[in-house]
Amino acid sequence: MTDPAPENLLAALHAAAGAVTTDVAKLTDEDVKAPSALPGWTRGHVLAHLAGIANAMARQLEYAARGETVELYDGGMDGRNRAIDMAAGHDAATHQADVAAAVARALHAFDTLPGVKDSAANRTGWWAPIAYRGGVVLDGGLALWRELTIHNADLLTGRGPETWSREFCEHLFTFLEPRVRPGDRLVLQSLGLPPVALGSGHRSIVINGMLTDIAAWLAGREPTLGSLRASADADGTDLPDLLPWPSATPNPQ
Repeated sequence: MTDPAPENLLAALHAAAGAVTTDVAKLTDEDVKAPSALPGWTRGHVLAHLAGIANAMARQLEYAARGETVELYDGGMDGRNRAIDMAAGHDAATHQADVAAAVARALHAFDTLPGVKDSAANRTGWWAPIAYRGGVVLDGGLALWRELTIHNADLLTGRGPETWSREFCEHLFTFLEPRVRPGDRLVLQSLGLPPVALGSGHRSIVINGMLTDIAAWLAGREPTLGSLRASADADGTDLPDLLPWPSATPNPQ
């Protein structure tokens, strides 16, 4: 499995951003006060986080264009958490304006990157260094794709994991391999697709189900199609426990 090329990722970012802004525009004041899929978070918390991560990633690119790096969030994780708590209680119109502006800022930063052809060798454009995970702009684009897509599902507006594309699910398989516990080897057997092995442990566990259900489970979300089954060569058939999200991830998944 390979991650999308920059030009394909750019299209995926626009699609994910369009879905977010469309769905957020439908929310009422009562909707934003309601619980989200994330424990302890209302939809307002998720919306505040979406605006925050979009602005944060835009800032990564704006500094990278000047040959500089900056921490993801102003004030670090404490600053990020304070900003979410302060904004979570806003009314629907304020959330809608904040999310739309932040997403537009991020898309503009990605849309105005220089061409792909020579940027890898020169560490510019998609390959310019950023502080996020000690990576490059391409890593930031993949992160924003994950944030927009997964947190849109967390809003519980009807665009759940069952709508995730094959490309996105397969990207999650690669990104979330660090969640496999030492000693385990997960064989992901999506219906109708070749198996994918994650981890290198001695206990082999086959996870059968729809592609989107497997991806949702790996991402710590509730599978929506109810198709998951596990079989192990050692003990039991329950789905195995997973480690927390990769530690540098900037959200509470």
